[in-house]
Amino acid sequence: MRKHCIFLFLFLATMFVQSQTVSTSSQNNTKQDSLRRRAFITNIGNGYFPTKYFNFDLRYLVKFNQYEGFRTGLGAITNDAFSNRYRVNGYLSYGFRDNRFKYSIGGGTRVRPRSNTWINAAYTDDLQETGSSTFLTDKRFFQLFQPRLLNIDLFHRLINRTISLEHRISPHLLSEIQLASTDVLPTYSYLFFVDNQFYHDFDLTTSIVSLQWSPFSRYEYVNDKLKELKKGFPQFTLQYTQSYKDIFGGNFNFLKLDFRSIYQIEYPNASVTKFTLRAGIAKGKTPLTHLYHTYPNNITKETILQRFSVAGLNSFETMYFNEFFSDRFTTLQLKHFFKPFKITERYQPQLVLITRYAVGDMDHIDRHQNVTFGTLDKGYTESGLEINKLLFGFGLSFAYRYGAYHLPREEDNIALKFTFNLTLR
Repeated sequence: MRKHCIFLFLFLATMFVQSQTVSTSSQNNTKQDSLRRRAFITNIGNGYFPTKYFNFDLRYLVKFNQYEGFRTGLGAITNDAFSNRYRVNGYLSYGFRDNRFKYSIGGGTRVRPRSNTWINAAYTDDLQETGSSTFLTDKRFFQLFQPRLLNIDLFHRLINRTISLEHRISPHLLSEIQLASTDVLPTYSYLFFVDNQFYHDFDLTTSIVSLQWSPFSRYEYVNDKLKELKKGFPQFTLQYTQSYKDIFGGNFNFLKLDFRSIYQIEYPNASVTKFTLRAGIAKGKTPLTHLYHTYPNNITKETILQRFSVAGLNSFETMYFNEFFSDRFTTLQLKHFFKPFKITERYQPQLVLITRYAVGDMDHIDRHQNVTFGTLDKGYTESGLEINKLLFGFGLSFAYRYGAYHLPREEDNIALKFTFNLTLR
């Protein structure tokens, strides 16, 4: 009897251990599947479709603008499974209206993993919007749909050769330095008159130093990689650009200083107020291609309905394309996001109130030939509202232009547009 009891106890114990092992294994598999699914969605949200050794870059699949028409292409970058020390990236795109291929090929090597220090080199032949300005430290910005791009028609071609160094000075301070030799070829009949000479196309040799400081964000090292645990505000970005004449064929001396600060207040009732301050100044013999346009997003059409398009995230919706250019400017945008209206668990539209202000000016306007534009020295103001996520990520936007640049015909001051906001969960 005693032997039978011992045998029965051992049998039940074995079955219990096996069931616990199967249960733990099943839980581990479920957890791993969940982590893989979350990583996949995160990659898609960042604009990448992951594969074993490289990730396809979704930014180049389909685009549209007034110069290229439809543009399609494919980009990719190697991932950590290929190498955590080396990377190769590139893309190839084709514009159906201008019948031209655009491409880029580059690569880098990581010399210090903990500070994420990379040395990079790239060769790019592509288009850039005249008057646009970006920060080197904004390494990754992906929108499934880019509304401003639809109506842009003023581009210049860039043939760009760059060497850069990325380095995280501290968890809160990111830096990048870039040296570049660039051929600039405007696609429109622009002439830059300086030193008693007309330039349509020209060469630039530049150095850029960019810093991004997030003093109130919280970070943690996980497997020797820095992860942002909480985004804190305010955040600051500063960038200095210097162009050199007679170095590697550069035609002009000029400098640019760009600044941005973002501040966000979150309230207990789930509403949010966001302030974005942006400023820039260019000094010296700076062509129009490298000046500032303050991100207009209104097309020059007769009626409100003809101008009906899609609103941008941080653009001036009532300001017409190519209406203003500046060599010094400041913009301030205020957005208040009300708590979403919880109609159902998945259907939650949101009301946003918006006010935007811009001021700017330009010296030596007569240098820029065959283009017509104004300046923002009197101060530009618009206000409006958005109701987002009404249907499939689409919503509606209304903006009104008032103040010094209010137009005589009332309907020319009004912009009515779609909005598009899609969040991957």
